[in-house]
Amino acid sequence: MNKKQLEEKTKQTEEIIFKYLPKAEGAQKPVIEAMNYSVLAGGKRLRPMLMKEVFEMFGGTGEVIEPFMAAMEMIHTYSLVHDDLPAMDNDEYRRGKKTTWAQFDECTAILAGDGLLNFAFETALKAEKENNPYLVRALGILANKAGIYGMIGGQTADIEAEKPESDVDGEKLLFIHEHKTAALIQASMMIGAVLAGASKVDVDKIEKCAYNIGIAFQIQDDILDVTSTLEVLGKPIGSDEKNHKKTYVSIYGLERSKDDVKKLSKEAISILASFGQRNLFLEELVEQLINREK
Repeated sequence: MNKKQLEEKTKQTEEIIFKYLPKAEGAQKPVIEAMNYSVLAGGKRLRPMLMKEVFEMFGGTGEVIEPFMAAMEMIHTYSLVHDDLPAMDNDEYRRGKKTTWAQFDECTAILAGDGLLNFAFETALKAEKENNPYLVRALGILANKAGIYGMIGGQTADIEAEKPESDVDGEKLLFIHEHKTAALIQASMMIGAVLAGASKVDVDKIEKCAYNIGIAFQIQDDILDVTSTLEVLGKPIGSDEKNHKKTYVSIYGLERSKDDVKKLSKEAISILASFGQRNLFLEELVEQLINREK
């Protein structure tokens, strides 16, 4: 995949997301400004991009996908806003910019996260005008994968795992990775397939593919924390070991971790290649994402 193609796709994705942001006006202006600041702060826009690419792979057309793309980025962003709070990770910077609570204040950041989550569903419902018969099913996937049986469940397990008395093994770690990281990737790709009218069998295959992508992405994160450099990664390395945090590498070792990333990646790409209409950009995007160096 050439860099220009990825930049163009990212730009198109951002244009769709920004179109659905609320106007900062009225008595709600302070919270809306914080919501918009959080979304505009940057990022790969990976989840909405994956959603659109899967939608098109299954022959989806029209604008029904757009409100869901914006909704997904809002949900992903709200999770980061809350993650950065003093009560959670206490981070003052993300992607070189001040985090929402550091830029505004803690109360505003909490409300901005709440606002983004609620506004995400308001936005997704704007797809109603397209009369897509799979709208309710897509909303169900979004709610489930973002909630207590998805991302929030994974975040809860991650917080529990950080307690001194917790005993994290490989099974618990996979639960955290599946729910905290893979769940929103699954939601993105499944919604793309569902709204395009894909069969249940194909949607299930996409769910498995997205699971592999999410787990491999997270294991690669753990590997980079051990093998990369500050210059390449753009953030301090060795932080997991310093914080006595159990990772895939600390449990299974570096070589097995690298092998598992390869296996998961290979299986994910073979699932994508198995559909009648292949999307080569999507396959390259997944490969680049999993085998990234930062």
